[in-house]
Amino acid sequence: MDISMNDDFVYGRVPRAQRSTLFTITLIRIGSITALSQFMLGATLGHAMSFWQAMLATLLGSLILEFVGLGLGLAGVREGLPTSLLSRWCGFGRLGSALIGLAIGISSLGWFGVQNGIFAKSLAYAFEGKLSFAWCAVISGLATTLLVAFGYRALGWTARIAVPLFIMIVVWAAYHVLPGNSTAELFGYARDRATTITLSAGATMVAGGYIVAALITPDISRYCKDGKSVFWMMTISIIVGEFIVNALSILIAHVLDTEDVVSIMTQSAGWLGAASVMLAVVKVNDINLYSVSLGVSNFIHVWSGLRIKYSYITLIAGSVGTLFTVTGILHKFIDFLMMVGVVFPPIAGIMLVDYYLLRTHRALLDATRQEGTLPDRAATPFVNGVALFSWGVGAVSGYVITVGIPALNAIAIAGALYWLLSHLKHNDSKRVSEGER
Repeated sequence: MDISMNDDFVYGRVPRAQRSTLFTITLIRIGSITALSQFMLGATLGHAMSFWQAMLATLLGSLILEFVGLGLGLAGVREGLPTSLLSRWCGFGRLGSALIGLAIGISSLGWFGVQNGIFAKSLAYAFEGKLSFAWCAVISGLATTLLVAFGYRALGWTARIAVPLFIMIVVWAAYHVLPGNSTAELFGYARDRATTITLSAGATMVAGGYIVAALITPDISRYCKDGKSVFWMMTISIIVGEFIVNALSILIAHVLDTEDVVSIMTQSAGWLGAASVMLAVVKVNDINLYSVSLGVSNFIHVWSGLRIKYSYITLIAGSVGTLFTVTGILHKFIDFLMMVGVVFPPIAGIMLVDYYLLRTHRALLDATRQEGTLPDRAATPFVNGVALFSWGVGAVSGYVITVGIPALNAIAIAGALYWLLSHLKHNDSKRVSEGER
């Protein structure tokens, strides 16, 4: 089965007959994680940490991603629902799910700006500096936006070319750059120690770099056939994307003494490296813009009942994302990852607690799953203030508490607070109903 963005199950369950094979699902997941941003993350860690510190940060961050992705992914395969729908019956209600969609959309817009900045730098390299970075950013951003909004067929061959070409260039770069270097150069710190990253910050960056994808694991896992497929999909993709790609990019950053992914690729493979960067950006940014359109569409629909065309939202989002690039979001990459790494984990903590511990709507989901339908509007709460409050407290705690790993702190605090307040709310409601009798 071919899983495309324009499938028929955006607002409903994926039937068992439409589930796909483990091989197909895992390839899709690996393709989403072995992206340019992942290489950029590894290069950033490698430029500011020793190899073993960077790999330890990768391990800690990956454990968070595995926990979040596997927990939500198992819920997704059971219910056959994407995150945006699943969150309605996992604590957040219709309004809460719309806010989650909006938050994911804003994050994806930020990623669009970061990725477009990389595209613009590659374009400037191709023009040998004759065009300024700002003009290159405008050209690349608007071209990608138009392609995503109207060029669906072109995106197909771009995806088939970009992912394998990028992986080949990474392996090529490692093969030509790494041999002949000393152990100190490969496994020590990069020569420029002006910028350093702590272990907890590095782990949060790793988690932040992929936490949105972990949060929306049900979007893919709903096509799996069983829970075992979800486990292997998550584990294999993390091993390939986080450990192998990160390890190579960390080592290359040490040898070349730079975190600039465009410099790494162009120094290693010249024009072919620059071309692979640009194609990889197009491939990733089509997903970013699609995520923005889904999140914003859901938000608008919940608030107003309107259904805005995908292409219109894409054009507006692409223009805003391009503005982000021109104003310098690429230079705030670390800050952006740190923000993402504490804003989104609390959502996962709340959904996991609600689905597996409180089981607020499990009976309703079980009953409607047998019929292949969804709970109706009357049975779906409009908003759950306890979930929104717990989300906010979890995110703030991730910023404020510096002990440990902020992303993990945010998950634990939001989940625990949601569990406690939900029990107190339930007990109060029970006492009121008993008093009325």
